[in-house]
Amino acid sequence: MYRDGKIWMSGKDGKLGLLTKMANRHGLIAGASGTGKTITLKVLAEGFSDAGVPVFLADIKGDLAGMCLIGSDNKIIKERLPYFGLEELDYKTFPTCFWDIYGKKGHPLRATISDMGPILLSELLGLSEIQFQVLNVIFRIADDNGLLLIDIKDLKEMLRYVNDNREEFSAEYGNLTSQSIAAIQRSLVTLESLGGDIFFGEPMLDIFDFLRCDSNGKGYINILHSVELSQNKTLYSAFMLWLLSEIYENMPEAGDLDKPRAVLFFDEAHLIFKDAPKVLLEKIEQVIRLIRSKGIGIYFISQSPSDIPDTVLSQLSNKIQHALRAYTPKEQKAIRAVAESFRPNPTFKTEDVITELATGEAIVSFLDETGAPTVVERGYIIAPQSKMGTITDDERNNIINNSQLFVKYNREVDSVSAFEVLSEDREKREEEEKNMSANEKFQKDMEKIKKQRQKTADRIVGNTMSAAGRTIGRTAAKAVTGKSTGLGGTIASTLVGNIGRELGKSITRGIFGSKL
Repeated sequence: MYRDGKIWMSGKDGKLGLLTKMANRHGLIAGASGTGKTITLKVLAEGFSDAGVPVFLADIKGDLAGMCLIGSDNKIIKERLPYFGLEELDYKTFPTCFWDIYGKKGHPLRATISDMGPILLSELLGLSEIQFQVLNVIFRIADDNGLLLIDIKDLKEMLRYVNDNREEFSAEYGNLTSQSIAAIQRSLVTLESLGGDIFFGEPMLDIFDFLRCDSNGKGYINILHSVELSQNKTLYSAFMLWLLSEIYENMPEAGDLDKPRAVLFFDEAHLIFKDAPKVLLEKIEQVIRLIRSKGIGIYFISQSPSDIPDTVLSQLSNKIQHALRAYTPKEQKAIRAVAESFRPNPTFKTEDVITELATGEAIVSFLDETGAPTVVERGYIIAPQSKMGTITDDERNNIINNSQLFVKYNREVDSVSAFEVLSEDREKREEEEKNMSANEKFQKDMEKIKKQRQKTADRIVGNTMSAAGRTIGRTAAKAVTGKSTGLGGTIASTLVGNIGRELGKSITRGIFGSKL
């Protein structure tokens, strides 16, 4: 419930509320199963929508779709209304847009291989470090040659093309082994069977379609149906990180605003962070730290704050903690750590309260107008104004079919991309070779050998020049400093290595390797 620049969460007259001007400082909703996290998520999303802030959230259990329908009283709500100083609750609907990677419960949500980038795709495919390096080169070759990688068949054809011309590309980009290429091809087959063939394609999601308001100025609540998606941990994680990357890379700087441009809720946060490599965690932490300046708020939902890395957890300033259970010494230690992360309230001991909270009750700490965390408070979370629970397929389909985005996304597009270009080229070469005489074939083979020898000779000359540059650099550095150092050699080597390098048309890639 939104009132006077604040989302009312608990207490009378909105005493415990989240200031929208502080909402892009990110937040956390945590608590054991069945303690009320879903209700809290709905109340926050509704408040942002009322404030004119578009929302994205992942519906893991399928029980968030009711936001498109009006809510109603029940016994528990009626009993708790006096606690909020209310006689009745103003029930209503909210502008809602449904999405689904698999295209079953919402508009199909797609990305292209090229936009996903080698870093996230490598994580999605479960590649080793060496295989990632090879995949990175594959992307570089495609970028340098203007070959669009839209769907899985494009990447398959690209891998085949590079493998067929492995010696030629290895001379320019470094060693490319057939074993690594074959491993990537096998991983692609697995990804395809898990729904990758549906997710990768066009039309690709335009993230600005997530940032819409309706004619009344209410922010759209974009609900990603994730019941099936969450069963595939790797795809769920890669998609969420890609979405975060897309928003980060495309949104301009905004500074401090009276309200966020958009707020994203990531449920089951442990699926994103568990087993993620260190380099990826560092990039996630960097994006979350920087995306605030673009007016974007990020909120993670998980059973325990310990599911989230400390480097990320330290960025989450607005916290709602539901009950936690402590049955083991390890769990008791974790609760103490959670309690210590809140600003103490002299009227109660936070550590004890966390285990005593009833369903729908939480301890809350938001940032005040100065940006300082408020003293932790205890209270019941106000009820949602929309329907709680699931909706029927007919109700869902009515929203989808009448959406302004139906025509844009509920169709498939197969643009001319790497598959078509390389397939046509391969078929043309095969036809030429079929009609070629023995002498012509011999001449073609000799020309190929000649080119390979020339590239080898050029590489030897380049290596010799680089070695000479390093020697000159070390000699010059020693003359200046009186000490032998590799710095001058490194500079000289870099300069020599850059001489003659072509400045081709390469695609610029962002922090996660996604296309800009």
